Amino acid sequence: MQPFAITAVVVYKGVMDLLQEKELVNSAKSGDKEAFGLLFDDNYGKIYGYILKRTGNVALTDDLTSDTFFKALTNLKKFRWQGIPFSSWLYKIATNEINGFFKKNKAHPLSLNKISEDNGREPENFRTPESEIMEMQEEIERHDFYLLVLKEMKQLKIKYQEVLSLRFFEKKKINEIAQILGKREGTVKSLLSRGIDKLKVKLEKTENLQPFSDSEVIKTKEEKI
Repeated sequence: MQPFAITAVVVYKGVMDLLQEKELVNSAKSGDKEAFGLLFDDNYGKIYGYILKRTGNVALTDDLTSDTFFKALTNLKKFRWQGIPFSSWLYKIATNEINGFFKKNKAHPLSLNKISEDNGREPENFRTPESEIMEMQEEIERHDFYLLVLKEMKQLKIKYQEVLSLRFFEKKKINEIAQILGKREGTVKSLLSRGIDKLKVKLEKTENLQPFSDSEVIKTKEEKI
C-alpha cells in the first residue's frame, strides 16, 4: 500500500499525473476502495461544478453528482484506459445523467439567479469539497456578465451547450470533449464554432458583449485535431 500513501499526497496537492491516475484506476478496478476514494476526491469538485452550471439547481446537482459516481463505481470494470484523464469518463457519465434527466422530465435548466430563490442563498455561497475550484467559480459568478452568458447559452440547443460548457468553463481540450460526448473531433470543432457564433448573436442583442475573449476563440479554431 506504500504507493497509495505517496499518491495521496500528490492528490492533495492537485498535481496527479496520468501515470499515477492510471495506477489508481487499475487498483480501483481490482477492488481497492482506497484507490477509488482518491479518484473520487480528486474529481468530485470538477464534476459537481460542471453539473451545477448545466442545471442551475443545487438539489438536482447533489443527486446527479451522486448518481454519476455511483455509476462510475458500478461500471468501473468496463472502463478502458485511453491515455486521457479519468475525469473525461466521469464527464461523459455526468453529461448522460444531465441529458437523461431533462429528457425524462421534459424540463429545462434553471438560471443561476433562480438558485437563490429555490435555496435561500446567493450563488457565491455554494461550497463543495473542492474549495479551491468553487472559490474560483464563485468569483466569476459574482459578475453579471457570467450570469448573462449562462442565461443566453441555456437558450441554445443542448448540443451547443455541451461543447461550450466543456470547452470554456471546464477548459477541456478538443480530443477530450470528443471522448466525453462520443463525437468526432472535427464535429466538436464545428459545433464549437457554430455555438460561439450563435451565442455572440444573442449577446449582441442584449449587451453587445462577446462571450469569450478573442484569444480563446482563436485558440479553439486553430487547435489541431
